[in-house]
Amino acid sequence: MSELRPDTKAVHIPMPPIDGSRPITMPIYQTSGFVFDDPAVMAASMGRPDGSYVYGRYSNPTVRSLELAVAGLEGGTSAIATGSGMGAINVVLLGLLRPGDHLVAQRSLYGGTAAMINELAERFGITVSYVPENDPAALRAAVRPETKLIYLETISNPMTLVADLPAMCQAARELGILSVVDNTFATPLLCRPFEHGADIVVHSTTKYLSGHTDVVGGIAVFADQELYERAWRFAIELGASADPFAAWLTLRGLQTLALRMERHCSNAEFLATRLAEHPAVTAVHWPGLASHPSYELAGKLLPGFGGVFSFDLAGGRAAGEKFMSSVRLALLAPSLGGVETLILHPATTSHRSLSPDELRRSGIGEGTVRVSVGIEHPEDLWADVAQALA
Repeated sequence: MSELRPDTKAVHIPMPPIDGSRPITMPIYQTSGFVFDDPAVMAASMGRPDGSYVYGRYSNPTVRSLELAVAGLEGGTSAIATGSGMGAINVVLLGLLRPGDHLVAQRSLYGGTAAMINELAERFGITVSYVPENDPAALRAAVRPETKLIYLETISNPMTLVADLPAMCQAARELGILSVVDNTFATPLLCRPFEHGADIVVHSTTKYLSGHTDVVGGIAVFADQELYERAWRFAIELGASADPFAAWLTLRGLQTLALRMERHCSNAEFLATRLAEHPAVTAVHWPGLASHPSYELAGKLLPGFGGVFSFDLAGGRAAGEKFMSSVRLALLAPSLGGVETLILHPATTSHRSLSPDELRRSGIGEGTVRVSVGIEHPEDLWADVAQALA
């Protein structure tokens, strides 16, 4: 399977053989545990991620199929599926950092990640430095002897800044620190961070990988087997395990990922381009627009620019609230990456934990609206957006 393109890999899900044959689709193993005839085999399997299936918190065939599928798409060695995207992030950060460690993070981050990093600093004495996502010199200047990793987002939430993964990951490797990349917005169809030197890739599978707004899940993928096994031992103690039914739904969604991403990206281009010309809009933040600060880098790094963008309304927060209460087709709801178009106000929802100064540094204004563009007909979407703006 390694020589196949991602579009094909996403359709052909890895699954274990059963008596010389295998099912066309992966079954749901809805069981909390597994029965053994040999106590020695059971005991040996308890401490190994590649041993026999023992207990749902350790592993499950349906969950393992998802882990193999996403690891294959990303080009990693192994993966740990979790009960949420934040579960995957916490498996990595809590599993790899210790009190007194230092981490470097890009300035523009998802609000939940930023809140967790602040919690690490307050609760465990882990120090944090923030740098631009495209400045390896700033990374080199920020690194200390106790620095363990840098945390990046391929496309940031919600300002869609694109990280210079080749430069940042190379610098991290030369400095002897790990690079962790949240690839949720890009998916493996637009970017595979391991190809640019990343060590760990995380996803909220709630978003594009499942794609139908019916799953909460996450996954962490590792380039190094030893690092994976270290994180796996912590993950089973943390108890952030994925549910087999959620894993099955994610596998089902994964098979149409390539088709969906193509439509998400084209619809986003359609809406972002028109919004950029609208007099009620002061800025549109989508890396496919020449006005975006990441435009040139995105053109080199990504074959598509993603299905999420944000825009600023001239009337500030009042205009944003009016707009969001006036849409009829787009839905005012959390999350992103589903087949339907969703909008929200980042300052009071996804990034509500940030202080006014942190919001300002991230570029999020009172009138900023985030749009996760679905797969509806683009003209219907624009008609809805235009009437709400009016």
